[in-house]
Amino acid sequence: MDSENEQKIKSDQHAGETPQRSGMLRRRTLQSGRQKVNSGFKSPVQVSSTLGNRTCIKEEIRELQNTLLQLESEITLLESEGVCVHELELHINLLHEYNDMKDISQTLLGRLAGLRSVTTRDLYAQFGMELDD
Repeated sequence: MDSENEQKIKSDQHAGETPQRSGMLRRRTLQSGRQKVNSGFKSPVQVSSTLGNRTCIKEEIRELQNTLLQLESEITLLESEGVCVHELELHINLLHEYNDMKDISQTLLGRLAGLRSVTTRDLYAQFGMELDD
């Protein structure tokens, strides 16, 4: 029982020290005890004054409203020339689909070129494709 108490007292004496490594005790540095562990995080984002934010937001709203008016006038002009909005949406959707397929084919050609240890330019020539395709 006495040996347990002696070991407990010895361990209490070394409470401010780091654990032993290779038989020697190391003390903590003086500044390590002074640092606040739960101190607030200082964000790299700088917060400007709310007054400045309000004027920036109002200016941004004005710019967006002007852009909206400009786009609405362009839509009206296109409709007066006989262009249908539904037709434009269909055309845009088809362009998106085309671009997605082109991206997939580029990826496949790149992987195939890697497997064959050739350039994609060589594959284009092999498959009879133009580089602009």
